[in-house]
Amino acid sequence: MQRNLLLGVEAIGQAAVDAGISGVYAYPGTPSTEITEYIQNNKTAIERGIHREWSANEKTALEEALGVSYAGKRSMACMKHVGLNVAADVFMNAAITGINGGLVITVADDPSQHSSQNEQDSRFYGKFAMIPVFEPSNQQEAYDMTYEAFEFSEKTKLPVMMRITTRLAHSRAGVVQKQLQPENQLKLPENLMQFMLLPAYGRKYYQNLLDKQGWLTELSEESKYNHFSEGTDKSLGVVTCGIAHNYLLENYKDGHCPYPVVKISQYPVPDKWLKKLENECDELLVMEEGYPLVEEMLKDFFGKGKKVCGRLSGALPRRGELNPDHVAKALGKEKPAPYEIPDSLANRPPSLCAGCGHQDTYFALNEVIAEIGNGRVFSDIGCYTLGALPPYNTINTCVDMGASITMAKGASDAGLLPVFAVIGDSTFTHSGITGLLDCVVENTNVNIIIVDNEAVAMTGGQDSSAKGRIEKICEGIGVSPDHIRLFVPLKKNHDEIVKIIKEEMEYNGVSVIIGRRECIQKIARTKKLNKAKKSE
Repeated sequence: MQRNLLLGVEAIGQAAVDAGISGVYAYPGTPSTEITEYIQNNKTAIERGIHREWSANEKTALEEALGVSYAGKRSMACMKHVGLNVAADVFMNAAITGINGGLVITVADDPSQHSSQNEQDSRFYGKFAMIPVFEPSNQQEAYDMTYEAFEFSEKTKLPVMMRITTRLAHSRAGVVQKQLQPENQLKLPENLMQFMLLPAYGRKYYQNLLDKQGWLTELSEESKYNHFSEGTDKSLGVVTCGIAHNYLLENYKDGHCPYPVVKISQYPVPDKWLKKLENECDELLVMEEGYPLVEEMLKDFFGKGKKVCGRLSGALPRRGELNPDHVAKALGKEKPAPYEIPDSLANRPPSLCAGCGHQDTYFALNEVIAEIGNGRVFSDIGCYTLGALPPYNTINTCVDMGASITMAKGASDAGLLPVFAVIGDSTFTHSGITGLLDCVVENTNVNIIIVDNEAVAMTGGQDSSAKGRIEKICEGIGVSPDHIRLFVPLKKNHDEIVKIIKEEMEYNGVSVIIGRRECIQKIARTKKLNKAKKSE
């Protein structure tokens, strides 16, 4: 079969196409973005007409993917870990309805918070929903697991979570492809009430989910991705989860650990192998990327009278990514001295691109704020969040997608006036619209500044769902057309921008001020792409 050098995310995208998906649904979010982008540019996906457009947010993406499953076809929804919070409603309930066509939910976690607000572990969501979770340890497993997950989903009649982390997502390895599968034919559920969660049905379906748990554990114990490796030194038993298995092997030249090892890459956890490890070994060490899910389970159920070490015990760092050096230290091996960073290398925090329109918006807003006092600007998640840093120091909050508008509303309700919400165009359509509706319903005194660069700029410049629609959306919700103001964020327009902000600040009601200028990075990429097309 064909062998390609692929990122972990690309391996997942290729596997989904090869497994016969009819649609991928996602909202851009690092480190998951490239899965959908890979499928968007995949020759087979294009020839087959596989759905591969971006969704407005993760909840709509998963609901759309579930709709494909309802029709009997295979689909995948992709998101980062905090995106799963947005999709949690449908995620939890899809476990109860089950699936018709295979449904794989790929979630990319971000330990060390490289580009995220937190480093939550999506395995807890999988355990909470009681669905199978696959956690590959390398790129080939990422491909193989994804390829097989659709059939596994149809076998168990449940959604399957594919959980990866940043390091696996964004590193490359050789991947061998499998045979391309045809797409499923349209087929309605045998029980047309399967997706009807009225209480009378929901109680029955929930019991079905509970009844499957023992079977799912048996499947994990039989899985080729979970296994027990014998060891000669029984003073320690090691449990590795996902990519942490590689970090263990990297500490032994021949790749053979002297201790007994249980490798876990499919959940629910394989109780049989864990009990065997506990019975044979004096002490247990759990290596897992993310939160101490398995370590907590071992402490609660299998670790009576036996020492269980890991992230909770301090044997491994409680936060951040694991690496081979962390594992070496936990194993009592000599840890190599880290490279020292020369004093001559200055720290370089992230910054807005030179010429970015957000800068002009912030400089104008700062001039207004200087007259009324700091602490009044609520913001959101996007490249414009860098307005919290020098030289701007403009914004005061960044909590979750859409929270700029709702927090500004709450502050206004509390009597903090005037207040501003700064939100990007894509974030606005992702989860800002409902907050704006709250403001309109109550005629809240709030000034909402939408920094519109016509792109999901922070994750690669994908087209925004808001493009060409913001004014109509705001007016349709009920914002007065007289208080939907537009400006072009350029230095030459500084005085005009300040004037618009001050005028709307005096209005006792909902103001929406839109600063629109296309992302300069997107402009550059478009020019480069057009030039390449002309040279073909």
